[in-house]
Amino acid sequence: MLKTRFTEEFGVEHPIVQGGMMHVGRAELAAAVSEAGGLGIITALTQPSPAALGREIARCRTMTDKPFGVNLTLTLSINPPPYAELRQVIIDSGVQIVETAGSDPTVHVEHLKANGIRVIHKCTSVRHALKAEALGVDAVSIDGFECAGHPGEDDIPGLVLIPAAADALSIPFVASGGFADGRGLAAALALGADGINMGTRFMCTQESPIHQNIKERIVGASELDTQLIFRQLRNTMRVSRNTISEEVVEILNKGGRFKDVKDLVAGTRGRKVYEDGDAEFGTWTVGMVQGLINDIPPAGEVVRRTMVEAESRLLGLAGETVVTRARAV
Repeated sequence: MLKTRFTEEFGVEHPIVQGGMMHVGRAELAAAVSEAGGLGIITALTQPSPAALGREIARCRTMTDKPFGVNLTLTLSINPPPYAELRQVIIDSGVQIVETAGSDPTVHVEHLKANGIRVIHKCTSVRHALKAEALGVDAVSIDGFECAGHPGEDDIPGLVLIPAAADALSIPFVASGGFADGRGLAAALALGADGINMGTRFMCTQESPIHQNIKERIVGASELDTQLIFRQLRNTMRVSRNTISEEVVEILNKGGRFKDVKDLVAGTRGRKVYEDGDAEFGTWTVGMVQGLINDIPPAGEVVRRTMVEAESRLLGLAGETVVTRARAV
């Protein structure tokens, strides 16, 4: 088995983390990933209230006794979610791992760490990863430009970002964006990461709570079928290429502002896509890695075969290196 700093420090069997995806990170999926030896993640903001989050955590515990985490995505908005209450529910529930993402997590890291909770902070650049390390987080999850959702504004792909992070950080980190199988895990480990985070791959599993039509859309898509929106607003977001995303880009290219597209990109429309299966109804996040996804297996099977393939690749490469060196001599 592949042991890394991440598996050792976070008490999981395999260096695989399920992405904390809005509308997707529910108990069934998180439990299936954790039960298979990865780290499943429940998404706090997917739940309608702090009390509902508490019930979802309790539900997950009925499905697995292995470690799982909770994602707390920090957004800047006029009517922000009740973060203090959500954080207290997480603490009171006994969850030992939290993934923060988005805005400055300082106050949350302080409270979570004071209660013995390990914190992973998701970020999109080395400089932000270093700031998170200085705050005292236990690990970071660093997103390359290939990722679904917000890739930041630097446009640095994983092939450069992962080794750059490895050179700069002293804490463990998992690589995110562009991972769907054991080849990716082997590559991430070779580049210096301590594991991988997979979002789109776990969206397209049997336990994923999104409509079958959307899963089949992902299977049928290629790496070319995503689109970057909000580039003009410097709030870039990678979504599935559809009629709505095309319209958003066209409006903004003509000088439009957020107010001109806000109804098109409303989160309620994205949620309806996942619930009803109409892939053209709104904008919904998916990564370029959909081009490598060809089936809809159980989440546990994704974990198991990713590990088998990664180990096989690494052993094969080690053998080939030995043979090549012997021939050179």
